[in-house]
Amino acid sequence: MLNVFKIIAAYRAANRVLDTEDSVTDALLAHFQPPELQQKHCTFDSIYVFGDSLSDIGNTFDLTQEALGQGLPPAPPYFRGRFSNGPVWVEYLARLLKLSSEDHINFAVSGATTGRTNIFIPNNPANLLGLQQQLDSFTASFKATEQQANAKALYTIWAGANDYLNSNLDNSPANPPANPQINLQANSMTPVENLANGVKALADVGAKQIMVANLPDLGDFPGLSRDSQRTANLNTLTQAHNSGLATALQALSQSVEPDVNIISFDVNSLFKQVVAEPSRFGFTDVINTELDQLAQFQGYTDTFFFWDIIHPTTTAHLILAKAAFSLLSPTTRLTERLTG
Repeated sequence: MLNVFKIIAAYRAANRVLDTEDSVTDALLAHFQPPELQQKHCTFDSIYVFGDSLSDIGNTFDLTQEALGQGLPPAPPYFRGRFSNGPVWVEYLARLLKLSSEDHINFAVSGATTGRTNIFIPNNPANLLGLQQQLDSFTASFKATEQQANAKALYTIWAGANDYLNSNLDNSPANPPANPQINLQANSMTPVENLANGVKALADVGAKQIMVANLPDLGDFPGLSRDSQRTANLNTLTQAHNSGLATALQALSQSVEPDVNIISFDVNSLFKQVVAEPSRFGFTDVINTELDQLAQFQGYTDTFFFWDIIHPTTTAHLILAKAAFSLLSPTTRLTERLTG
């Protein structure tokens, strides 16, 4: 049984560290003891994160707290503004890279599409941003002053799921993660173009190391997988998205400056591996959600892959972080990853 709070408390007591975001992540890394901690990697002095709820470390919680008087998602059962039961992948990745929370600049918000819209709450009372607005808020000052972004930083972009899902949210702040409905009118070309434009925008202001994640098969998420036709339709959209994104990133890698490294993170293949061989990754359940089972288990476990109907558990996020970390070899470039 995984009790996140007990693990954190024990780690802090043993190491005499304060209650900080870094000590939270470090406690779980120490608990799981990933061998990647010893791996050689590119040296970064910071990480900049753009995306949706899969990368959000509390931005949505803070904005909805201010706008609605109650932060979303609710904690508990959600963990400190994360859409999971613990830290998310970029937090683990930052610590694997030996970066502190002060080096982690995070723009990601739940509900962000790859464009300028956000679907988290109808009418968007908290003014949550889409991906392009996140990128605009970062790049604007560099464009205005003709200065360059930090060339020693890692930049991550992961978005697209919300372009294909309509979040049918209850207006009640107490009921945030709703049952998603498929947007069957979505065309994968627009999200792919948005992502490619986002990568180019970062490269244009001086970013050199840009990681872009594709999408898992969205139709296999617990909230969508009980309807075979809906699953098939959504997985077809996912495949079109990922194929188009791979082509777009390959083209971009040939057009940007030679010292810009576009890193393709194949989340889709990783998810498929976990679903095909869950025990290999330490999971016993890759179909149901841990959130639905909390009353039965009376606490968190470390054996569920999904936390709620569209978000992974923190254990799954650690696996994502380890996979992302493995891509950050000093010598591996995009073309090598795409061709194997």
